[in-house]
Amino acid sequence: MKNKYNLKIVKSIKVKHIMWTILILIVALLSTSLVVFSESKYGKNPNDKRLERIKKSPNYKDGKFVNLSESPIWAGDRSVVVEAYRFFSKKVEYRNPVNTIPFVKTDLKALDPKTDILVWLGHSSYFMQIAGKKILVDPALSSNAAPFKSMNKAFNGTDWYKAENMPDIDYLIITHDHWDHLDYETVLKLKDRTKHIICPLGVGSHFEYWGFDTTKISELDWYEKAVLDSAWEIHATPARHYSGRGLVRNKTLWASFVLSTPSTKIFIGGDSGYDTFFAEIGNKFGPVDLAILELGQYHDNWKFIHTLPSQFFQAATDLKAKRVMPVHNSKFALGKHAWFDPLKTITELGKNSKIPHLTPMIGAPLNLNDTNQTFTNWWNDLR
Repeated sequence: MKNKYNLKIVKSIKVKHIMWTILILIVALLSTSLVVFSESKYGKNPNDKRLERIKKSPNYKDGKFVNLSESPIWAGDRSVVVEAYRFFSKKVEYRNPVNTIPFVKTDLKALDPKTDILVWLGHSSYFMQIAGKKILVDPALSSNAAPFKSMNKAFNGTDWYKAENMPDIDYLIITHDHWDHLDYETVLKLKDRTKHIICPLGVGSHFEYWGFDTTKISELDWYEKAVLDSAWEIHATPARHYSGRGLVRNKTLWASFVLSTPSTKIFIGGDSGYDTFFAEIGNKFGPVDLAILELGQYHDNWKFIHTLPSQFFQAATDLKAKRVMPVHNSKFALGKHAWFDPLKTITELGKNSKIPHLTPMIGAPLNLNDTNQTFTNWWNDLR
């Protein structure tokens, strides 16, 4: 009887924990919804002519964009509530670094225009200079990646690069509208210094709402392209993810891109779970000189919408990549793993891959024309 009584107490405690977690989530969602309509940083979902174009997309069904394969945000054999509880209640050692993350201060405004380089700015943000043109991808250069300043704070040392450090931008590329890829404060500061924006269908609605010149925005569906200049073009390609800056999801599209320039071809992966379309992209556009793929913020619960380490090199192989660079790590703690796990794990897996992987420190220049360039395992002695 005593054991049964104790078991009932344990079950009661677990139920209470679950109910409290649900209550906290509901309060957080309600708090978010209260400011959605008063805060311009949330942007605006598509309507009018933009929505009419979206409705013609083969990737838009029943009022929202969909993935090519079924892709629930929460995977697992339990209910969404239970899976969410297990996820948010899990404790992970070194999820946030104890040490300050090291970085290199590179003056992006003083680069030799003849030098073709890539500079990783942390997480999924990076700057490229190719044939003198300046390209900025998914800039999240504020000190947090969320609607509220107290949420998803950047690790110490990872937010040195700000909008003010960027030169005038020829091409601003946005893969989707999540807060850690489309940062309102960053893009607003760059508004008068950005010549052209390339983004997936619907995302242009945010930029228009924020006062950007719509003639400078190219919105693309999967497998559409924009001709940027002589021998310069960009193709939107599929990704396996979702979108949304508030409570409503998938009103805008998410995408990867293939950027073709006079000297190089680069795959810009954005956020994406693994799927067969990587091979299709490789067959259609490969080989690519450099594939930039997400690796970080992963979890078995998110296996459909984020790349797992075991899938990273397979995606690079499918793309026929000559080199691959992991991003989406080392700045924010979104997933349930130690902050250094993505780089440590992929370095171990890379020993069995023929595709070189590049792991520069934040701010360290990557020479796009030097195929022999290597980087140290800078995270090894950090916790």
